[in-house]
Amino acid sequence: MDGKYEDLAGDSDQDFPEEGPSAPPPGWLDNVTGYDGMFPDQDCADILYPPPKDHVPVPENDRGSAVPEVRVPVVTEDVAREALLQFVGKKWTYSSKPARNMVFKDLRPFTVYRYRLETFTESRSSTWKFEPYTDQFVDGPQYGMSPPPWDVMVQPPHPFVDSTLDVRVPHSSFIKTCHQCQGRGRVRCKRCHGKRKVLCTYCRGNGRARKKRCSHCHGTGRKRCTPCHGKGSQVCSSCKGHKNLMHFIQLTIKRKNHTFEFIPDRLPEFPVKKFEKVSGDPFFVDESVLVYPIVGFPDQEICEMSRKMCEEHLSRFSAVSRILQQRQSIELVPLTHAFYGYNGKDYNYFVYGIENKVYSPKYPSSCCIL
Repeated sequence: MDGKYEDLAGDSDQDFPEEGPSAPPPGWLDNVTGYDGMFPDQDCADILYPPPKDHVPVPENDRGSAVPEVRVPVVTEDVAREALLQFVGKKWTYSSKPARNMVFKDLRPFTVYRYRLETFTESRSSTWKFEPYTDQFVDGPQYGMSPPPWDVMVQPPHPFVDSTLDVRVPHSSFIKTCHQCQGRGRVRCKRCHGKRKVLCTYCRGNGRARKKRCSHCHGTGRKRCTPCHGKGSQVCSSCKGHKNLMHFIQLTIKRKNHTFEFIPDRLPEFPVKKFEKVSGDPFFVDESVLVYPIVGFPDQEICEMSRKMCEEHLSRFSAVSRILQQRQSIELVPLTHAFYGYNGKDYNYFVYGIENKVYSPKYPSSCCIL
C-alpha cells in the first residue's frame, strides 16, 4: 500500500463527533424577557407579536370625509378617431381604412369612479439566530434588559412602500459552545465517516481495472476522501471552526401596503377588468393615520363601499399589525361609448382611461391590410 496514504497530517478520524443538528437543542438557549415562547428550531415560523393597545389607532365616532364635485371629461371626435387608429395599428389583421373613413353618429360619455383604499401596516416577529464567535462585541444582558418587540427603535419607513428590515434585538446576545461540533471546531466527515479513505469508484475496490493495477488508487482499492482531503473531519458548518457561537434574537419588521380597489359595474357591454390597466384623474385624496368613510358623494355605492372597507381594514389589520397610515382616493376614469357607421353598417367601440385605450367588440375589417 502506498505510504503517502497511510499517515495523513491533522487530527484523526474517529476522535471528532458526528455533525449534530443545525439548530440548538431544546433548553440550550437562555430565556429573554418579552420574547417568551420562542424556540431555537430554525424551521419553526417566526413568533408574531400583535401591537400593544397604545399602538392601535381608535377611530372617532360619526366622522366622515366630504368629496368635491367633479366634471365628466368629454372626448371629441378627433380624439376618438385617433384612439381607434392607434388601436388598429397594433392589430396586424385590421385595416385602418374604416377608422379613417367612418362617420360618427354619437359619443356618449359615462361617469365612472374608481375607489381605492390603502392601509400601510407594520408587523413584527422574532426568531433566534447565531453566528460564529470571533471575539466580536457581545451586546448581552449585562448592558440592560432587551426592549420589548414594539419598543425596538428602527428607521422610519417610506409610506405605502413594502419593505422588510431585520434588526438585532439589543442586549439579547450571548456566547455558547457550538452545539453542532460540541466545541471542537470540526466534525466527522460524512463521506468517509472519519476513515479518511473511500472505495475507489473506478475499480470498485478491487485494486485492478482492465486486468491491470488501478492507476486511480494505485492498487489499494481505496482513495483519499475528497471532501475532507483525507483528514477524516471537516470544518463545522455552524461555527466555521471557531468552536463558539454568538446567539441573538433577530426582529423582523415587515411593512406592507394593502390595497383595495372598487369600480361599480354598471355597463354590461364594457368589461370592468379593462379599467385595471389604465389611469384616472384622482380628484379626491384623503390621507391620515385613519381615514373616515366618504359621505355625501353622489354615487352611494362608493360611499357604502368606503364605509365597509374602512371598518374591515381596521378590524383585520390592527389585530396582528400596526396601522401606520391610510390613504383613500376617488378617481374619475374616462369612458366614452362611440357609435359610428361604415359601408352602411353600424358599429361601436369604447375609449377609456386617461391613456385613451380602446375596447372594440367588433371591427369592420379583420382579414386584410389596405
